[in-house]
Amino acid sequence: MYVDLAFTTGKFNGSSISIFSRNPVAEEAGEREIAIVGGRGQFRMARGFVKIKTHQIDMKTGDAVLRYDATVYHY
Repeated sequence: MYVDLAFTTGKFNGSSISIFSRNPVAEEAGEREIAIVGGRGQFRMARGFVKIKTHQIDMKTGDAVLRYDATVYHY
């Protein structure tokens, strides 16, 4: 899974956090952990992790409501 979380307002406007890792949705109930592998702007060279929790999923449409809690280390 690759996700680029972009900031569009505020202090980090124009910056983003890049997430890339295996996301075992069907294998793990509860929280999953994936890696922060970089970013742009204020988050250049960022590292860390994101915990993802699925709150709701519709298997017919593939729509889901997810919660992302990120711990980011950047310099």
